[in-house]
Amino acid sequence: MSLSVSFEFFPPKTSEMEQTLWRSIARLAPLKPLFVSVTYGAAGSTRERTHATLKRILAETDLTPAAHLTCVGASREAVNEVVEDYWRSGIRHIVALRGDMPDVGAPYQPHKDGYASTPDLIRGIKQIAPFEVSVSAYPEKHPESTSLDADYALLKAKIDAGATRAITQFVYDTDVVLRFADRAYKEGIRVPIVPGIMPATNFKGVLRMAQRCGATIPAWLADRFDGIDGDLETRKLMAATVASEQVERLRRHGFDSFHFYTLNQADLTFAICHLLGVRPPREKETA
Repeated sequence: MSLSVSFEFFPPKTSEMEQTLWRSIARLAPLKPLFVSVTYGAAGSTRERTHATLKRILAETDLTPAAHLTCVGASREAVNEVVEDYWRSGIRHIVALRGDMPDVGAPYQPHKDGYASTPDLIRGIKQIAPFEVSVSAYPEKHPESTSLDADYALLKAKIDAGATRAITQFVYDTDVVLRFADRAYKEGIRVPIVPGIMPATNFKGVLRMAQRCGATIPAWLADRFDGIDGDLETRKLMAATVASEQVERLRRHGFDSFHFYTLNQADLTFAICHLLGVRPPREKETA
C-alpha cells in the first residue's frame, strides 16, 4: 500500500528561525507531500507571518500549501478578509480550527461578532470560495469537551458543514486511534481520518504539549526515553523508531495517509518517511 504524507510547519519569529524553516521545507519538499500546512497563532497572532510563509511557499516551491485558520478572537468580517486574501493569493486549502484563547487555559469565548464554532466557520469559508477544508479530530477527549460523544458529534457537524478530511491530534497509544476510527465510521463519518504523528525527540516538550491537549503518554513510551535526556542522538533514534512503528501498525489496519507535526525540524521526519518507503523520486541515469 502506497502512503501519502503531509507536513505541518509554524511561521518563524526570527531570521534564524526563518532559515531553519526554509531549510526544513527544502529538505522535505522532494518527498512530494500531499500538502504542507502552516499554523495560525491564538486569536490570529501570527496572521501576517503565516500569510507571508504561505505566499513564499506558493512562489518558490511546487508544494501545495494549506492555511490554518481560527475564528477565536476575531469578527466575521476580519476572518472573511483573511479567507478572501488567501483565495486571491492562490491558496485553495484551509485547515479550519476553532482556536485557543490568547490566555492559555482560559475557557473558549466566541467573539460577539464572530463565528461561534468550527462548523460555523466552515460554512462561512464555503460561502466565500470552494476551498478544500480539513479539520482537527481528537481520538482522546478534547480538554474542554464534555464527553467523547460530544467530540464525535462535533466532528460529524464539521463534516456536514463541508470538511473533507480530519487530521487527528497526536496520539501515542495506537489502540486509541484505531478505536476512534472505528467509532467515527459507526457515527457515519466517511471522510479520511489522517493520524497526526509527533516525533518525540524532546520528550519533556512532548509531555508539556500532551498536558495542554489532553493526550495520554503511555508508560512504555516514558520508559523508552528514561535516562537519555542528555543524549540527543539516542533520542532521535528512539523517536524515529517509535513513530515508524506506529505508522507501520496503522498502515496494517488500512491507514494510508499521515500528517507529521515537524516542529520545523526536517531530518527526523525525513528519516521516518525513508523508513516507511516515502522517498524522493530516483533520478534517471543517463547513458
